[in-house]
Parts: sequence; C-alpha cells; structure tokens
Amino acid sequence: MNDIPKDVQQAKLTPVFPATVSFANPTLGELPHATDDQLKRILDLIATAKKPMIYAGGGLVSAEAHADLKTFAEKTNIAVATTLMGIGAFPENHPLSMRWFGMHGAAYGNWAVDQSDLLLCFGARFDDRITGDVAKFAPGATIVHIDIDASEHNKNKRVQFPVVSDIKYALARLNELVDAVKFTPPDTRAWHTQINEWKRDFPFSFEESRHIIPQEAIEALYELTKGEAIIATGVGQHQMWAAQFYRFDEPRRYISSLGLGAMGYGYPAALGAKVACPDKQVIDIDGDGSFLMNIQELATAAVEKIAAKAMILNNQHLGMVVQWEDRFYQSVRGNTILGHHDNIGSPDNPGGLYPDFVKIAEGFGVKGRRVLKKEDLREAIQEMLDHDGPYVLDVIVPYTEHVLPMIPAGKTVKDMILK
Repeated sequence: MNDIPKDVQQAKLTPVFPATVSFANPTLGELPHATDDQLKRILDLIATAKKPMIYAGGGLVSAEAHADLKTFAEKTNIAVATTLMGIGAFPENHPLSMRWFGMHGAAYGNWAVDQSDLLLCFGARFDDRITGDVAKFAPGATIVHIDIDASEHNKNKRVQFPVVSDIKYALARLNELVDAVKFTPPDTRAWHTQINEWKRDFPFSFEESRHIIPQEAIEALYELTKGEAIIATGVGQHQMWAAQFYRFDEPRRYISSLGLGAMGYGYPAALGAKVACPDKQVIDIDGDGSFLMNIQELATAAVEKIAAKAMILNNQHLGMVVQWEDRFYQSVRGNTILGHHDNIGSPDNPGGLYPDFVKIAEGFGVKGRRVLKKEDLREAIQEMLDHDGPYVLDVIVPYTEHVLPMIPAGKTVKDMILK
C-alpha cells in the first residue's frame, strides 16, 4: 500500500462496463419464450384435468415470477406445492398452498402430487429429494415442464410436454391468454375437498415434551417475528424444521444451501442478508454442528456491527445423521456425538454441554444466552430479537427428535414415515 501514490489510494474507482456483451453461442444472451400455441395447449390440458397440481421450484424465485404464479394459480384454481428452493414463490398461508413437498415435505403435498392427473412443473428439475423413486413419481399424471434450460427436459423424468421458456414470460402470457380466451377452470371441487382434508388431518406437527423441542422453538420464533423475518439455516434437521414450522409468504426469506449441503452456511448467509436488508430481522436457525463450521464469523458480526442473530438448536449431535442411524442402522453411532462420549450434554445433563457457545460468543464481543427451560423460551427469543446487535441464543434440545414426515431415499410416497 505504501508503494501506491496517495492520490491513487484516495481516488474513487468507478467500474466501466462494456455497452454490449457477445457470446460465441448467441443463445446464451437470449431468454427463450414459449409460443402461444404451446401455452394454449397447456390451458387445454388444464380444462380437462380432474386433479391438477402446480409443482414450483427455485426458477420462480430467480425469475421474479412469484406474483405471476399467484395470479395464475388463482385464475385456474390450481393448488401449488413448492420445492425447498421454491419456498416463498407462493405464499404459504394462501388457501391454495400445499407448502413444500419431497423427502421431508408436507404429507398432503406429497399425496397431492402423487395422485394428480396433470402436473405443471414450473422452474424445477425433478431432483431425487423431490421424486424419490423417479420411475414411480406422479405415475398417473400428464407432466408439463416449463424450464429455461432445455437440458433439464427429460433428464431425470420423462415428461409429456416440455416447453423451453423463461418462466416469468410464460406465466405472464398464460395469464393474458386466460383472459383473452375467457378460460373457465375445470370443476375440481371433489379434488379440492380431498386435498383440504389431507391438509386438515396431516399438518406438520410434534408431540409435547417436558423439554424444549426444536419445532416449538421455531414456532415460537415465527409467532414473535409475525412471520416477517429472513431466516438462514445451516444443514441438517434444523434446516428442515425451519422450513416446516416457519411459514414464508415471500421469496428470498428462507436462505439455505439446500442441494449443496453446505454445513456452516447459515451464519455467514445471515450476515450477508442483514447487510442487504438492515431493517429486517435476520435470524440464522442453526444446529450446533453447522454453527461450529464458521463460528469465527462472529468476529465479522462484532467488528462490522452486523446485527444478525443466531438461534442454535443444540442437541450435542449431528442430528440428521443420528436420525438415519436410528431409523436404518440400529442406532450405531459413527462419530455423530459432538461432545464427550462419556458425558453427553442434554437438557437433563447441562453440565456435559460442550462447547459453551455463550462464552465463545462473549469472547468475540457478542451477546449470548443459554436457555434450558420451556418457560424461559419465549422471553429469551424476545430478548434476542430486541437486542441491538448480533446475538447467540443457545437453545438446549434433546437429540431424540426426528424430522417427519420422511420418505426414505429411493422410495415412494407409499413408503412415507409419518411417526
């Protein structure tokens, strides 16, 4: 730095961008658009469907097409199930929402997609965490797949009607065509009665415990933030519970690495989200294993004065791996205990808790608190939310909770574990 002239050091550098950009492959700079004939064919398929469903993925979020999706679903009276990447692309408190589906998704969303006769897949890629046994996924459905990337068509799942298009254009034009042709939605009253019964009878739920359990901690956070926070997560059980028990009515409110499986993603992501949205509450819902991966970012929060919060659901184990060990491997532990094996910390053994996240936070100059008792939970969460700065709330939970529902890898909806 000393070798650089002072006037250069102090100059404000402004990047200069070229007026145009060209590619060797000219299609890289273009957004493909569905034709009106293709879109009218989709409306024809909807008109004769008895059990239609929309399967919406992360492409809706990338394309800023969430408002177009809502309009289309309401005009056609079709229920919407999203992927985890698509959370928030359709408001989860909407009567047509089936929340998200897949391995740990809503039972009712999985059943609805499985039994549909027309499946409109918008901006998603039929990955294995959604499909399970891909050959048996939505076996009775005519599948329409709109995606901007032609290589995604028929890659994982053979479909009947692939359409290469920017999804925002396709949905906006579909909405115009619905009005232009005076489209009338089909009579699907019996189908909606069925899916609403599933929603009523099989919601995301948990059994009460004398201890704080992860699901109720997230539910309390949802209530205290009125559903208006931005939530980041690490990877594991807490990641799935965050999506189950915190409802998202807008896109980019659930920030998670998802298919990348990047433990340690949660708190750095929360820091970035808080810088981008300083007026929003931003909370990293994390597991103790994931939080430890990038715990040094507490220094970033303290030094840069970034008021991102972390709520650790601390069960002293790698929870998702433990769940698989318990369900499929006779509970044989493969280095999934994160503390001392002869003194495992828990709500009943607070003396064995390891490490001490509150002391670590304080060492970085960040406010921290541990909560063990159910009666202290909501007050502790409110203290975290009210604190003017970064905060670590260490919520001690039992390791015995499992994320349910669960469709085992490679299986089908018929193999779903509900309890």
